[in-house]
Amino acid sequence: MKNIKGLSTNEAKKRLSKFGLNKIEEKKVNPFVKFLHWLFSPITLMLIAADLLSYFSHKIFDAYLILFLILINYIISFWQEKKADDAIDYLNKQLAFKVKILRDNNWTEVDSTLIVPGDIIKMFAGDLIPADLEILEEKNLTVNEASLTGESLPKEKKEKEIAYSGSYIATGLLVGRVDKTGSKTFFGSAIIGLEKVKKRSILEKDILTISKFLSILSIGAVIILTIIFLLEKYSFHDILVLDLSLIIAGIPIALPTVMTLIISMGVSRLSKSNVLVRRLASLEDLANVDILFTDKTGTLTKNEISVSRTIGYKYSENDILLYAYLAAQNNNYDLINKAIINEFEKNKISAKGFKIVDFIPADSNRKRNSVLVEGNGKKYYISVGAVQIIKTFCKLNKKIESTIDKEVEESAKNGYRVLAVAINKNKTEEKNMEFAGLLLLSDPLREEAKDTIIFLKENGVDVTMVTGDNKAIGERIGREIGLSGREVFSEVLPADKYNLVNKAKLKHTVAITGDGINDLPAVKSADVGIAVDNAVDALKKSADIILLSSGILYIKDAIIEARKIFARLQSYAIYRISESFRIIIIILILGALFRLYPLSPIQLILLALLNDLPIISLAFNRVKVSRKPAKIQVKKRFFISLLFGLTGIVNSLIFLVITLKIFHYDWDIISTAFFLKLTVSGHLLIFIAHTEEKWYKYLPSKEVVLTIIITQLLATLIAVSGFFMTGINIFLAIFIWLWAIFWMQISELMKNIQRKLFV
Repeated sequence: MKNIKGLSTNEAKKRLSKFGLNKIEEKKVNPFVKFLHWLFSPITLMLIAADLLSYFSHKIFDAYLILFLILINYIISFWQEKKADDAIDYLNKQLAFKVKILRDNNWTEVDSTLIVPGDIIKMFAGDLIPADLEILEEKNLTVNEASLTGESLPKEKKEKEIAYSGSYIATGLLVGRVDKTGSKTFFGSAIIGLEKVKKRSILEKDILTISKFLSILSIGAVIILTIIFLLEKYSFHDILVLDLSLIIAGIPIALPTVMTLIISMGVSRLSKSNVLVRRLASLEDLANVDILFTDKTGTLTKNEISVSRTIGYKYSENDILLYAYLAAQNNNYDLINKAIINEFEKNKISAKGFKIVDFIPADSNRKRNSVLVEGNGKKYYISVGAVQIIKTFCKLNKKIESTIDKEVEESAKNGYRVLAVAINKNKTEEKNMEFAGLLLLSDPLREEAKDTIIFLKENGVDVTMVTGDNKAIGERIGREIGLSGREVFSEVLPADKYNLVNKAKLKHTVAITGDGINDLPAVKSADVGIAVDNAVDALKKSADIILLSSGILYIKDAIIEARKIFARLQSYAIYRISESFRIIIIILILGALFRLYPLSPIQLILLALLNDLPIISLAFNRVKVSRKPAKIQVKKRFFISLLFGLTGIVNSLIFLVITLKIFHYDWDIISTAFFLKLTVSGHLLIFIAHTEEKWYKYLPSKEVVLTIIITQLLATLIAVSGFFMTGINIFLAIFIWLWAIFWMQISELMKNIQRKLFV
């Protein structure tokens, strides 16, 4: 490597102060702008309109109450948004990557945001280029600039050319000087001022479908009732207040926010389990994954690679380690190179007098490190890498080749990965080399690997190991973790991995793990691409999921949490559809029959507010995870939702007959009774909707139960005290509770109808 000097720590600090952090600052939304955005949202404008109408109608108490409810609505919205923002901020912090820089004449790792113009950076295959760099030195360098130019093929780069931020090293070695950082880079200046284009995910489309259905239903009911009340000579003002109140109670305007909160909280839980979700829409696919292609190293094994044995041919074991060390030390961040360096240092072998003249790093195509060394007045060309590759550069007679092959086969059967070491003395080319010896590497299996694979299979996920290692190693590892021969693919090339994924995708939802740049095509092609913890930066940038810790256990956690998120979304959607459907239709029926609303505007708004509180707690609800891949089943969900809604409508009509014809209550008492019945029945429905089991066998989480108890006590207190409305006696309140609990069991029976129609 050329004699290149980097910056001192003090100089770097000065430049950081001058040029700022190496990142493109996201445009922060001013809190006041956020407030205005909330203020001019449909739900807020409707509440304000209802408030103003009440005020100018001289209903001062109603006006102040609605104003109070507007404030509560803002607090809820603010809290939900903060929770979601906190989860995203945590994710962004975890996604920061390190770069290798020369500071104070020592190579060290720093956060990519802390590099400054003038810093010297060293990069290898798979590394993301963090800033615009002037190339000072390169070996076999190609750079993929697809994110900048759209060209899919890597581009060869030479000294004095610029490597741009946002691209990544496809092959070779790069040493460069930072030219521009942050928004001043080519990539940064290109995107400043551009709006982000968001493509709707499956989740967003699903939320939109529910919102459209209930909005059309609510607006349709409003139009019909408006016509009826106009014919009945109601004042336009009263009709407008009632219509606004019905829209507030019926349209699930908070639905997208609540669903986003459920997803964000799930993603936050995953991040605390060392699983980062880069693409939220991938949760739909992750919950539905039924095939997992997993690599071996670091996922099924401990990724604690060590040199277990050295075999020399005409060379001593110390010589083999010395040659391997010289070929490894220029890329001492690579795990295999680290293992070689550790073994060399452990054996206290000296490399004094040797100087590296030239170095070409390994990549997925070369499969070897190559180094030109000077020492003891001689030049040595050393290559260390895959046995089948190294053999092609060596002069071997049949006897020696047969011995090597037997040694490699026997070592592979015993679970060792084998590297070959070759040397050319007094020559500077990779031809007619001497086959010096073998390095046997070991990586022990993870204790939890076998049990985790069994668990995944029992839960509908088939596991297949895909490795580039020798067939004998693959078969041995497969046997130890309980995989059959058809579930193990060995000696796999990057193109093979890509083809495996595409073939499986025809019939399955596929997840795949990867760590190297060669895994990029397969990871991008899979329904869910997973970058393991030691993956190269370019792969992490492209993956849907990033693991911050090693092991298949974390993949299992990710799949199970994704299924939990979808179970929460499912139960909330069922509750929201059935509750809104019930309220809208019953008000429509009673309005058409009796030419009046069964609930006052205040009661409707209170009903909407009391519904929102337990709904938020559903983000923390416990759910039973499906033992098979989960999908959004739109027809099944709408069917059970409408069954629950129709049960509520029948319940309400019978309740009206009893209170009107048998108890002979006047309409003000019936209105309050209806308010309490709708609130209690609606919240008891959460117990039914959140599980496919009988409700009493699987109760919601304590957070949900506690919130329901508080809101129901509050609703009962309001109804009995006559606060905001005409009061009812305690006996009627008890009757309403018993009535709601009875009809709760009828709703439970609706699940049986669903099971018969949707097996």
